Amino acid sequence: MVEKVCFSIFICLSASLIITIQFPEVNGARRQPQDKLILNCPEKLFIFGDSYVDTGNWPPTYVSRPWREPYGMTFPGKPSGRWSNGRVLTDYIAAYLGIASPQPYRLWKGDGEAKQYGMNFAYGGTGVFDTYVNGPNMTTQINYLQQLLQQNAYTKHDLTSSAALVTLAGNDYSNYHGNINEFVDSIMKQLCLNLKRIHEMGIPKVAVTAMEPLGCLPLVAFTTGNYPNCDEHTNNITRFYNQMLKQRVDKLNDQTDGSPFVFLDLYAAFMSAMNIEHNHPGKSSFPHPLLPCCFGKCGDVDESGMKEYGVCDDPKMAFFWDLAHPSEQGWFAVYSALKSSLPHLIYPQQATPVENLGML
Repeated sequence: MVEKVCFSIFICLSASLIITIQFPEVNGARRQPQDKLILNCPEKLFIFGDSYVDTGNWPPTYVSRPWREPYGMTFPGKPSGRWSNGRVLTDYIAAYLGIASPQPYRLWKGDGEAKQYGMNFAYGGTGVFDTYVNGPNMTTQINYLQQLLQQNAYTKHDLTSSAALVTLAGNDYSNYHGNINEFVDSIMKQLCLNLKRIHEMGIPKVAVTAMEPLGCLPLVAFTTGNYPNCDEHTNNITRFYNQMLKQRVDKLNDQTDGSPFVFLDLYAAFMSAMNIEHNHPGKSSFPHPLLPCCFGKCGDVDESGMKEYGVCDDPKMAFFWDLAHPSEQGWFAVYSALKSSLPHLIYPQQATPVENLGML
């Protein structure tokens, strides 16, 4: 029997058969029947994290920023609970895997449709521990999945044919005080326990992102007076965290069969997308990478109904949407930079990359 391998551009190669899968829409897509021939591709995606991967778990009320205009103006054309003008990292990674973006857990009502492509438990503003937001931290988000298993909403096969994405920790720094080494160590210990727990539930591949360059967020760059450059001190703290995280993930893989944990370097992806070296932006497709498209108090209006924000003419030219979150085009640039790491979610590392087979 010839082993089939699923590649990142959805080409399944066997000794005598090549099937090209159409790249799906990132929202509402369904796999075609011929996708059943693909092996080693996750059929579901489970998301744990914060606003970088949240696709609508905040309650849709007026006080919820991602449910106010102009959020969602690019996709889907109105506010959808995403902290951007359009798609976020979840949408792109789901599309890469050939599935629709998982439904937010908030929409779960016990029906089969909402769980079809996995579930998104991410909640903007949350972290590994409790933060300034009254939302579910990472442990609670995992508890939600545990409850779904106990309710038989998912089977063992559902989990063994899935992948998980974990994106959080930046918000934990809102509670940072004292010794940085002890603070990072406390986050690492709990994060690693949580990663192991997700894997032990039966999910074979668990991707965890490095922290984004906090010093390059417009909020930090403006507040520290470093704009149009990144704040070096804050980025040093971020790099220290990421270095520790990479070491812990490597150690987890050494201790676990199959190297199930995948490290996605979000820090490097951000820096590459914005072409930033030594905290100074260079030439890129974004003329002013640290300048947000939605400036002012994005989404706010005063008592008379006047907007307290403005929006740039072309969101595609802006890496950041608001003071902390990338635009849809920014996320696409980040996703493109991460793409070389994503095959570890869908096929064994010893598989031959499709680019080397002359298939493109």
